[in-house]
Parts: sequence; C-alpha cells; structure tokens
Amino acid sequence: MRFPTSGFDEATTSFEAATPPPTRPTRNPRRFTETAGKGLSAAQQELLLLATHRETEATILAQQSTLNGLTPDQVRERTDRFGANEIGRDKPAPAIVQFLKTFLNPFILILLFLVGVMWVTDVWMADPADGPDYTGMITVSIMVLVSAVLRFWQEYRSAKSAQKLSAMVRTTTAVTRLVDGTAVTRELPITDVVPGDVLQFAAGDMLPADVRFLRTKDLQLNQAMLTGEALPAEKTIEAARKVQIADILDAPNLGFMGTSVVSGSGTAIVIGTGDNSYFGTMARTLVGARPETAFDVGIRRVSFTLIRFMLIMVPVVFIINGLTKDWTTALLFGVTTAVGLTPEMLPLIVTANLAKGAQHMAKHKVIVKRLNSIQNLGAMDILATDKTGTLTEDRIVLERHLDVDGRSSESTLGYGAINAHFQTGLRNLLDGAVLTAAGEDELDRITAEYTYVDEMPFDFVRRRMSVVVGDGFTHTIITKGAVEEVMGLCTTELHGMEQRPLSAMRLMELEDLVAEQNALGLRVLAVAIKTIDEVGPEGDETEYTLADEQNMTLVGFLAFLDPPKASAAEAIRQIQAHGTTVKVITGDNALVAATVGREVGLDVGTIVTGPEIENLSLVELGELAETTTIFAKITPTQKARIVEAMRTHGHTVGFLGDGINDAPALRTADVGISVDTAVDIAKESADIILLEKDLTVLEQGMIEGRRTFINTMKYISMTASSNFGNMFSVLVASALLPFIPMIPIVVLVQNLTYDLSMLTLPWDKVDPEDLKKPRAWESKSLSRFMIRIGPLSSIFDITTFALMWFVFAANTPEHAALFQSGWFIESIISQTLIVHLLRTRKLPFIQSRASISVLLATGAVCVFGLVLPFIGWGQSLGLVPLPWTYFPWLIATLGAYCVVVQLAKRRFIARFNSWI
Repeated sequence: MRFPTSGFDEATTSFEAATPPPTRPTRNPRRFTETAGKGLSAAQQELLLLATHRETEATILAQQSTLNGLTPDQVRERTDRFGANEIGRDKPAPAIVQFLKTFLNPFILILLFLVGVMWVTDVWMADPADGPDYTGMITVSIMVLVSAVLRFWQEYRSAKSAQKLSAMVRTTTAVTRLVDGTAVTRELPITDVVPGDVLQFAAGDMLPADVRFLRTKDLQLNQAMLTGEALPAEKTIEAARKVQIADILDAPNLGFMGTSVVSGSGTAIVIGTGDNSYFGTMARTLVGARPETAFDVGIRRVSFTLIRFMLIMVPVVFIINGLTKDWTTALLFGVTTAVGLTPEMLPLIVTANLAKGAQHMAKHKVIVKRLNSIQNLGAMDILATDKTGTLTEDRIVLERHLDVDGRSSESTLGYGAINAHFQTGLRNLLDGAVLTAAGEDELDRITAEYTYVDEMPFDFVRRRMSVVVGDGFTHTIITKGAVEEVMGLCTTELHGMEQRPLSAMRLMELEDLVAEQNALGLRVLAVAIKTIDEVGPEGDETEYTLADEQNMTLVGFLAFLDPPKASAAEAIRQIQAHGTTVKVITGDNALVAATVGREVGLDVGTIVTGPEIENLSLVELGELAETTTIFAKITPTQKARIVEAMRTHGHTVGFLGDGINDAPALRTADVGISVDTAVDIAKESADIILLEKDLTVLEQGMIEGRRTFINTMKYISMTASSNFGNMFSVLVASALLPFIPMIPIVVLVQNLTYDLSMLTLPWDKVDPEDLKKPRAWESKSLSRFMIRIGPLSSIFDITTFALMWFVFAANTPEHAALFQSGWFIESIISQTLIVHLLRTRKLPFIQSRASISVLLATGAVCVFGLVLPFIGWGQSLGLVPLPWTYFPWLIATLGAYCVVVQLAKRRFIARFNSWI
C-alpha cells in the first residue's frame, strides 16, 4: 500500500485556513488576464476546462477514443492532423549567421563606415604621385575582424557547451492501442503520442503530453516545475467543475507534459500534444527575438552619445580647415578627426573583458551562454529567485516531532517511524523524511522489537493509513495522516504515559497548536495509536478493518518543511551587502514562502499573491514590487510580468529559476540564470547556467560582472574624454594655424598605439570600493565626464602650441613638422600617462596601483612616443627630431597636467559622488 504525500496535504484544510501574512488590496479596477492560462488559445482553454469539468466517460467520448485506445487508422489521421509530439524551440542560427550578427554593433558599424571613407580618401582620391595608402583601412579592418571573431567564438563555444537537450527522462511511454481489435499496451516513442491515446503510468514516469486521468491508484505527481509546490499533488478521476482556467494547474484530474509520477499508478487519455500542450504553449511564447536588456540599452545610449559628439565635431573641423586651408586637406583631416573621436578598440576591449569574465566564471562552474549577460550581472540591482530547489534543498525533511503539548517528542517520532517502516506500499517523500529523522539505530530497534501484522491502506477519502504491529504481547494500530481525519478518530490523548480524555475545549487547543505550525509554513500530519491487548495465539493471522480505526489515542504531530539550503542565508547576505536586493517569486503558497524567506534572512514584510496583481498595470506593479520582498502563488506569466514591471521601473533584474514555470521570467529578465539540471526550456531561456545550485557562485559572478563593467568603462571614459580634449585642441589649432596641427597618419598611429596598450585593461585591478554597488551603463555620466575632464588636456595642448610657436619658432608651414612632432609627443604621453590618474578615485601609484600588464603597456607607449620622431619610420611619416631643450618643458607640462587632473578629479567626486 502506497502512502502518498498529498493525501495528507494539510494545506487543503487547516494549512490554507491559517491566517496568512497581510496582503495588499487590489488598487486598479482595470482587469488584466494574467493567469495560469494566459497564452493558451481560446480553444485550448475550452478543451482543458471541459476535460476537467466532465466525467471520464464524456471526456473519452469527446476525444473520439475508447478505454482500449485508438485504432491504427485513427492514429494515422491524428498524426497527419496534429504532427509529431514535439515542442517547437528556438533553433540556433547557422554559424555564418551568428558570425555576421556580431557586426551589428554601433561602434563596429562606425568603424566599417570609416573604412569606406578611408577607401575614398586614401585609395580612390589618392594623389597619383604618392599612390594609394591602405594603412588606415587595413588597420581599422583588422580591429573590426578580431573583435567580431573573438565575440563569435566565445558565444558559439558557450552555446555548444550549454546544449544538453534532454527534455524528457524517458524517450518512450506506455501506450494502449487497438491492434486487430485487441487492446495492446506497449512502449512507444513519446513523439508518436497523439490526442486520444490512452497512456499507462507508473512511479518514475514522465508525462509526455497533457492528459485527463481515467484511473488512479494512489497517484501523485511532482508538478514543482510548473507550480513551484514542493510536495506532490494527488490525482483523482472525479470531475472538478469548480476549476477555472486561472487555477487549471491545480486541477486534480489533469496532468501536464513534463511533470512526473512520484508514486502510484494511473491511466489517462491524451488531450494535448506538442505545441498544443500547456508546456508547448509556454515554449511557443519564448520563440523569437529576446527582449532588449540593460546592457543593450546602455551600450546603445553610450554609442549615440559619442556619435552625437562626432556629428558635431567632424563637420566643424572640416569647415574650419576648409575655410583656412584647402578643402582636400580639410576632408582628409575631417576623416582623421572622426577616427580620433572613435574609441576604435571598444568592441575588441568589451569582447576581451567579457571573454575574460566568462573564462573566470567557467572556473567557478558557471557557463556563460551570452557574453553580454556578464555586464548585466554586474549591473543587476535586483535578483528575483524561485524558491523550490533554489533557496531550498528541494527535498522534504521532518522539521519537528511534537507531543500534544507542542514539545519535542521522541515517542511521536518513534510511532511515526514504525508506521513508515512497516507499510508495504511505495514510501513517499514524507515517509522518507520520517525514517531519515529516526536514524539507523532507531530503525534497527523497531525491526528487533516489532513485527508486521496488518495494515489499512491509504485512500484519498480517509486521507490516512494505518499499520498494525505486534511486540509478542499486544497489537498496536499506528495511524498517520491528515490532522482533521486522525483527530476525528481520537477520544483520548497521550500525556507522557497517561491517557487523558479529549474534550471539545482541548480539541480547540490542539487545532490552535496545529495552526501555529501551519503559520510557520510547515505541513502537519497527526499520529495516533490504539493498543489491542487480547491477541490470538502465535501464528494466528488476525485481520483488521477500517472499523478498528476508532477510539484511538492522539500521540502528537509531525511537521515537515522543504528546508532552506545551508549556504542560502549567507549567500543572500553577501548579495545584499553588495547592493543587490533579493526578491522571491514562487508558485508555492504564502505561508511556506514566508517561512523560507525568514529562514534565509529576508525581511518578509507583506506578501503579495498572484490574484492580487491581476488588476495592476505594469507601472502599478513596478511600484508594488519596490516594497514587496515575496510574491507567492504566482503563475508563470505573472512571474515574467513582475520581472518586466521591475525593469520598467528602472531596475536591472536577474532571475534565477530551473522549472518550466520559470522560463518566461528567465527570458524577460536582463540576465536569466538557470542550472544544468533544469528543464530544457529553462536552460534555453537562460543567459547563464550554474553547474551547481548555489547562490554563492552568483555573488562571485556579480563581482566579476562589475569588474568587467568597470574595466570597460575605464576605456570608454578615458579614451572618449581624451579624444574629446584632443579634438577640442584640434578646433583651436585649425582656426589659428596656417597648417594642420597633426599629420593624419600620425593621428591614426597615435590612436592605434594607445588603444593597443588599453587591451591590457581587462586584466587591470579594480578598487574594492567600486565593487560594492551595481554598475550600469549611463550616457549622462559619460557626457559629464567628457565635458569636465576632456578639455583639461586642451589647456596643456594649447600651452604646447604656444611653446612650439613662440619658443621653438615652429610658426610657418615650412616648420609645420617640428610643431606637429612636439604636439605628438606631448599628446601621446599625456594621454597615456593620465590613464593612471583616471582609472581610480584614489591617489595613483600610492593608494591604487594598476596591474603589471597595464604598467608595462602604458610605459611602452610613452617610450614609443618619445623615440618615434627620432627613428626612420617616424620620419617617414613626417615627424622630425626635437631639440633636447624641448624635454624640460615637456616634463613641466606633464607634471602640471597631472596636478590639475588630480585636483579636478577630487572636485568631480565631491560634487557628483561618482567617478568611472
């Protein structure tokens, strides 16, 4: 006799009746149909409702089938009409398409545009005497190609690692069909199942389709992946006419694709297959383009900020040089200005940063499917997580074993263990939890002292089961089951060794005791005994019946819980300490969610349930989410809508889940996080896959995401502000000088050399203070940084102009090369040296030192800038050696520049409380 968990599901009685945490009233009369059935077509909704409302015979008739199954002709006709029982899913694009998509990046498109312009100016319109110059085109093209290849390879390799498509544990299912007029049951591939098929289920089977049960024997299903409920749900065959589409997942006579049989057996008729199943409908909503994430929005805004500066600066430079010089030179210099304003290495540095982050996370058992998700993980200020299996162990434990006074009782545990040990049916999760709590020594004692006599099997009407054991002198009936059912059998209660009568007042006190346990989110069973003193002689096979379950003595109560993970509380504390708010969005009930929330250290506050948010707009739901920590009894579409509402409210949201019911939210979130043991639809919807269900690795991932973001922003902020300052200097020089201030090819060489040194930034150190809060892409802060810090370099550029003009007499076109060489050295060294001041809030080299790779790379660039005018290659570019008297002036200029930037940095931080 099996002992189904859900048969004792106190949640259907006193558990749900217990006073829940306070909930919020519905505020908006406008109704939204955010229910479990959202996404289902009208025909699917009607089919499911009719199946659960009808009697079994009517359901079979509606499916034009029989208890013996379909005929071969019917199977062929339905296969043609409904197709194979397969779920449509997003298929990866061909490799070449994935590679081409990597070029759809704003900066890469700008660089490709510049390559085209360079072809016009350097090749097509090249001076016949000098011939075409491919240097600029080739250099920029290589940057674009390397960036695209790196990004494509990392994402392609990660996607391959994540493709473990095993949606069903079994690939076959037991199907009953008519063969030559005879009912034959055999194992068939699940893809061959059609509507109207009759299926046979046993413990361990996965449901390959949506079904209506025709026969059940102690049948219970694990529906956690759909509903979030930790305990299995009992299934019956009776019509359930009160069920509506909003709670269709709770229909007691329906089973859904992807759920599994925990215990018992059953026969069912198929009512929905493939894309027409509940699972298939959910999967269909996930096919297509993914929502735009915070990273996508942020990088687009930053890109357009820089593009706007370019659109203003380039035409101004072109017009000024055209009016003061010749238009051909002006066009060439205008293109050079565009190159100078473009952070050419940004796509490559972003990709290198992300690839490094992915490699680091892989060492911590995390697969990054989409590189951009690392940045989103760093920007995440809200982590929404499912409860079952994520915060909890996804297993049931005996949390308490109490006597009738609410004290811990070994007697209650002992009797419960005897009941669980001697039952002959398949032990369920609760029985296993009792036996685990009892321990091997107690079980050895039970085996030695007691013998099995008889049992009264469990059924869904009595919602209890009894075993009868003997000790050689007496027989004892031990009953375990739902509190109301067991207490209804009792006339006395056990106090120590004394039995006392149960009065009406005492029953009320016991009900209050049970309610207290229910309010803590515990599932409660009652244990009662009855001793039979007069037993037959040894060997006499005494039989007991249900009539013997009366006048019993109540021993106590067993309280069960899906316990929080040992690491969950500390991990959540660390996540919150790093500025990320944790919220729980679960399909489980409010009481259980509240208990788990308190156990892991969350401020539970007011719990909001699914029905309460149906009437709220996204704006209202976003406002509600600001003050809500736990959402309970939430459907899959409601999970996604809560995530969307929080994103609409300005948050970067991560979602952690592993079930079918989590897939929409995983796809909607800025960063979807799943585990390798999750169902396929969840893994496909996720951006990051954890190889272990541990929130601790998420904390490490967040830190790595922030480190990646900061090192990327270092390059953007430093390069954009520096380039902006240089181009501002170009405007001044263009208006005042009779020649262009710098040779176009030298501008390209300077940018390329500087950018190559910046490729070491992914390995740079990050100050611990900068990792404490989420970091998001902000175009406003970038503009502020560029405008206030960039022009500082122009001050010293202009002093260098004056130095070269007045001190070194480089004030005629004949001496332009000397002027250009002097500015080149000052410009490249100041641009590179200043990296160390801008990369940190602190005092560089003393309070915060860059990594060895950055120190070596920037040092190499400074040396290169000093020697280039003195070597043949530099002179072939048009540079000339400078007199030694230039260098004391250079040292003074660089020293003054560093002091001014450090002072400006302090003032900037004091005013805006931010830096890079």
